[in-house]
Amino acid sequence: MPCPGRFSRRAALATALALVAPFAAAQAFPNKPVRVMVGYAAGGGVDAMARMLAQRLSPVLGQQVVVENRAGASGMIAAEAVARSAPDGHTLLMGESGMLITSHLQPRANMDPQKAFTPVSGTFIAPLMVVAHHSVPAADPRQLIALLKASPGKYSYATSGVGTVHHLGFEMLKAQTGAFIVHIPYRGAAQILPDVISGQVPIGVVSAAAGLAQARAGKVRAIGLMNTGKLAGAENVAAIADALPGFNVAPRLMLLAPAGTPAAVVERLNEAVRGVLESADLAQAAAQQGAIPAYLPPPQLAATLAQESAEWAGLMKTQKIASE
Repeated sequence: MPCPGRFSRRAALATALALVAPFAAAQAFPNKPVRVMVGYAAGGGVDAMARMLAQRLSPVLGQQVVVENRAGASGMIAAEAVARSAPDGHTLLMGESGMLITSHLQPRANMDPQKAFTPVSGTFIAPLMVVAHHSVPAADPRQLIALLKASPGKYSYATSGVGTVHHLGFEMLKAQTGAFIVHIPYRGAAQILPDVISGQVPIGVVSAAAGLAQARAGKVRAIGLMNTGKLAGAENVAAIADALPGFNVAPRLMLLAPAGTPAAVVERLNEAVRGVLESADLAQAAAQQGAIPAYLPPPQLAATLAQESAEWAGLMKTQKIASE
C-alpha cells in the first residue's frame, strides 16, 4: 500500500520546483544571442530605433543583441516569425502601432497581436507632423481645420499608405471636425515631402523629424504635431491637441516576445530596457531620429495596446476604411 508520506514529499518537491523554475529561467537567460526582428527594411525609422536599443542592451544582458530585418506585409512577416519562435526570450519583435491596424484591416491575417505576443516593454514614440505647401493659407491646426471645413473637397493630403498610423491619424482629425479632404496614399514616405514642396499635393503627414528639417529650410510649412508631447527642436510647432483637446496620435514602438514567454524572462528584459531608456545618452540619440523614449511596463503596455486596437477598429468602421 502506498505510503501517504511519500505522496506528501513528492507534492512538496513539485511545489518547490515550480517556485524555483521561474528564478532558474531568469538566471539562465540569456544564454545565447538575442534577436530583435524588425518588419521593415534596414535604414528606416523602426530599424534605426531597434538598432539604437539593441546596441545598448548587449552589455546589459551580457549577450549580443542583434537586429534582423524581415520586411513585407506591413511588418506582419516578421511578426508571424516571432510569434512562431520558441517562447524563451531569445527572439523578440520590435513591434509598432501599425501592426494593430493591419490585424483589423486585413481580416484574413492569421495573427491577433494581442494573443500572439507577451508585452515586454514600451520603447519609443515617433511623432508625426502635418506639413503643407506654402500656398495653403493655414499656419497652425486651428487655421487648417477652419480652412478644410470651409472648403470641403478642395484639398488633399498624402500619407505613406492606407492603414498607416499617418493615414488613420488624419482620418481621426476628419472624424472629430467633420472636415472633408481627399486622401492620396503613397507606397512609402520618400516622395511625400518632395511632392508637398513642389505643390503636387498640398498637405502631407510625415515623420516629425523629416517634416521639421524641411520646415527649417523654408521648403514647407509645419502645421502641427499629432502627439501631445513636445519634441526637441519643434517647440514652436503647435500640437493638433491645441485645437482638438485630447487628440494624440503617434506610432508607438514596443518590444514583444512570443506568447508563453516565462514571466521571469519578461521581467529581466523589461528591467534591462527600462534602464537603457532612462539614459540621457539614449534620449539624445533618439531625438536626432525624431523619436522620444516612452517606457511602459508590461501590464500598462498590454492595456495600451488593447485600447489602441479598439480605437483603430472603431475609427476604420466610422470612416469606412478598407484594404485596397
